[in-house]
Amino acid sequence: MQNAVSFNPRLALRKRIGSVVYVLFLLATMVGIVGLVVLLAQVVLEGAPWLSWDFLNSYPSRHPEEAGIKSALWGSVWLMGLTGMFAIPIGVGAAVYLEEYAVKSRLTSFIEINLSNLAGVPSIVYGLLGLSLFVQRVFQGERALLAGAMTMALLVMPIVILASREAIRAVPDTYRQAGYALGGERWQVVKGIVLPQALPGILTGTILAMSRALGEAAPVIAISALVYLTFVPVHPLEQFTVLPIQIFNWTSRPQDDFRGIAAAGIVVLLVVLLTMNAVAIILRDRHQQVRPDD
Repeated sequence: MQNAVSFNPRLALRKRIGSVVYVLFLLATMVGIVGLVVLLAQVVLEGAPWLSWDFLNSYPSRHPEEAGIKSALWGSVWLMGLTGMFAIPIGVGAAVYLEEYAVKSRLTSFIEINLSNLAGVPSIVYGLLGLSLFVQRVFQGERALLAGAMTMALLVMPIVILASREAIRAVPDTYRQAGYALGGERWQVVKGIVLPQALPGILTGTILAMSRALGEAAPVIAISALVYLTFVPVHPLEQFTVLPIQIFNWTSRPQDDFRGIAAAGIVVLLVVLLTMNAVAIILRDRHQQVRPDD
């Protein structure tokens, strides 16, 4: 009873301190949210007058009224498609091996540590690696779309592996034991039980990783270094440009009208990113299954 009486005054002080800290944290959060809303509003207001079908279906030009984003938009579509073809199968396969087949050893520990480190490497480092390895050595100096896709695959592959590992690890071990009890082999259990259960998390992680790759400009500048293309790539060995590079090019132009065009390009890029994130949410919800209690 004596301890309770002596503790009450401090309890009131701690509540006041907690309220002050809550308000400070709320204000800190609102600063970021309000800043983002203001930035998006400014971009939409500046870019909306330039958004039209002609803008989406025209090539870049030195004249603002004739400039469009067609080559960059289709270049981004090509790049994301090829990047997914490289990164997703290899990333998911590596995650399955590390979680379901690999034995704990110094080698696996070394791989896990380096995967975490690679996920945090700046993107420009991957761009310089792709320039020296793929462009200069593999393609003999040709800045091909395939070289860019390989570089972006290296960028997102650690993220795909980590996200897939977390999704596979979240599958209850009782599911595996039930599969083994029914006479299934390891691959049958992985293919028929583990992967279907982990599919929502794998889809979400891979699409979010691809969204990051879509907005990266630094590695593509090192690989492509092209900002004025008047054609759409028709095969993986052609030259290319992407949305971030085209937007950067417009912002560096001296004419004021190009600021509005750059804002319109940012709106298009945001729409593509939000669409990819929405697809990730829809696929996750569609494949999500209610798991019974263990």
